[in-house]
Amino acid sequence: MTGGGGFLGSHIAKRLQRRGDSVCVLGRNKYPDLPDSIECIQADLRDPAAIMKACQGVDTVFHAGAMTGIWGRKKDFHAVNVDGSKNVIAGCLANGVKKLIFTSSPSVVFNHAPLEDADESAPYADSFYCEYPRSKAIAEKMVIEANGKAGLLTVALRPHLIWGPGDPHLIPRIIDSARKGRLMRVGDGTNKVDINYIDNAVEGHILAGDALKPGSPVAGKCYFLNDGAPVLLWDWINNLLERLDIPPVQKAISFSTAKILGGILESAYRVFNLSGEPRMTRFVAEQLATSHYFNISRARKDFNYRPVISVEEGLDRVVNSLLSPPEG
Repeated sequence: MTGGGGFLGSHIAKRLQRRGDSVCVLGRNKYPDLPDSIECIQADLRDPAAIMKACQGVDTVFHAGAMTGIWGRKKDFHAVNVDGSKNVIAGCLANGVKKLIFTSSPSVVFNHAPLEDADESAPYADSFYCEYPRSKAIAEKMVIEANGKAGLLTVALRPHLIWGPGDPHLIPRIIDSARKGRLMRVGDGTNKVDINYIDNAVEGHILAGDALKPGSPVAGKCYFLNDGAPVLLWDWINNLLERLDIPPVQKAISFSTAKILGGILESAYRVFNLSGEPRMTRFVAEQLATSHYFNISRARKDFNYRPVISVEEGLDRVVNSLLSPPEG
């Protein structure tokens, strides 16, 4: 699988290994935290020869590797997420791989308006404020179009805001910003969003992969994954902070102001070629202020997806992991 050293990828790899599958992960680095029984190949998605070789003798590919983020150059996102996916697809087709399970994103259908209980009939967005969803939309289309070619079956999964103990992105970013007094509510605080606890995201990937067989309704489809019900974003954030003894979010900014500010900062970063990323972008403003949650009925029906960990239990686990002293 690709992205086997990442948060989602490593959990999928470990889950497959525990149930007895022979697992090989591909990534740019070495991953000593993975069990010794998992083979690690150090390679880049942008290297077609390396990907072609890695696909030899493989039955199933989980493609979770990607360049993520809210800011960056278009050519970098394209090279990793689009060209890298082309390389994975080509490797699968040339080596007789039977299954390709692609980790996509719900942001591929976010079209600058609230999405409430949206299902997979929602069209791809017409325009994007961020190169990550743009590149993922292109890659997802390629994966779906590859279904049925040379015996390859494909499926695209769209987990939203993966979180849990050990999450290196979402939770640490919230906590760090809150402790520095930089976390600011955008909008009126009533927006609902989906989140996807790590165990639930893994469950969805494993179930979809197992169901991906000739004649299955899963083949050539896209599926949203989440924890079964949306959360009030800012209430959920404040609940997390309160349990960690961190003051709740006090500052607020209107959605319109945040979006204007994001546009100004984006322009400044481009014109002056500034390093890092803007504290606010139009994409971030939309994500923090609007509702975007999705119906998972198709995943429930087609491959019996059921969240195995509730939001409440997931929050307990996260808090306990952060408050418990490290072993040793």
